[in-house]
Amino acid sequence: MRPRRDAPQDGVRRNDQIRAREVRVIGAEGEQIGILPKMEALALAREAGLDLVEVAATAEPPVCRIMDFGKFRYEQQQKKKEAKRNQSVVQIKEIKVRPKTDDHDYETKLRHIRRFLEDGDRCKVTVFFRGREIVHKDRGHSILDRVIEDTRDVGKVEQEPSAEGRTLQMLLMPLPRKS
Repeated sequence: MRPRRDAPQDGVRRNDQIRAREVRVIGAEGEQIGILPKMEALALAREAGLDLVEVAATAEPPVCRIMDFGKFRYEQQQKKKEAKRNQSVVQIKEIKVRPKTDDHDYETKLRHIRRFLEDGDRCKVTVFFRGREIVHKDRGHSILDRVIEDTRDVGKVEQEPSAEGRTLQMLLMPLPRKS
């Protein structure tokens, strides 16, 4: 299916693409000009060397603004780039431990968890059981309780410890940063 000949590629109608007979016109400086026939509004825009751009198509009559469309589009792209640059992607990092994890290994994994939380990432802590270890779920719960206690200053529990099959999991989230 081919796009209509008068359909705008970027979703904004301008100049001859505007379909309404009458439009409410806003001048280049933001002043209200009033409701004019489309041809008269186009003539005003061309006289100023600018474009007539539809800014509110659903209004009755549609609102059009006299502006430099190329500059408008450029500014929109710059705003999108800036918004993209400022957004932060939150990742979920995962640390796996066993019920028999020794103290030194626990301390190493705890340092990783603390670093993830300080960097602003969420951290999923998983205790996985092998064979008959599943009988000692209380050891898994005690490890997770210990992690909660040791990370209290940098993170808080987002999802309480829950058992799924042969694993016990919880999700930690970083505390809000103080500016």
